[in-house]
Amino acid sequence: MAAKSNLKNMALSLTLVCLVCSALLGVVYAMTAEPIRKAEEAKVAASIARVLPDFEGQPSLESVNVDGIDFNYYRAPGAGYAVISTVGGFGGPLSLMVGISEEGIIVNTVVLAHSETPGLGAKCTSDEAFIDQFKGWDPAVSRLAVVKDGGNVDAITASTITSRAYAKAIANAVSVYSKLAENE
Repeated sequence: MAAKSNLKNMALSLTLVCLVCSALLGVVYAMTAEPIRKAEEAKVAASIARVLPDFEGQPSLESVNVDGIDFNYYRAPGAGYAVISTVGGFGGPLSLMVGISEEGIIVNTVVLAHSETPGLGAKCTSDEAFIDQFKGWDPAVSRLAVVKDGGNVDAITASTITSRAYAKAIANAVSVYSKLAENE
């Protein structure tokens, strides 16, 4: 025999469906939280390995406030700093990890996340000529700004805004390094 359709039965049915769905979501979250955390840790470890030369031990995560903005960085004694810097790009946030040696020279950069236009700004992850120009960059000698703005960075063709954001993210990381160097 079917239940009579009334407000009470409908509200009870909807509540039961919501409880079952919430329980299922909770179970799925509990099952996937640890693998997601491990994958994120592996991604960070791989990024640190890409932006800093070989080092011993485990880098420590620390943070510092520069000009009112909190930056996270990893300190690898003897190798330098891996600074996470996020700025606004053309399509949204552009997050980089920038490796800076103990002497303040940029070792390498890697894009952690971006929302740039595929085929244009997204080339910041694959255009080797663009990425490689920052390897060995000495901020004391060369200006971290695109050529169009009076700097020394060759922009990605048709992606000046993304190139500016990339250079700004690196400049922010250099500011973090400078703050850390003056505190030592």
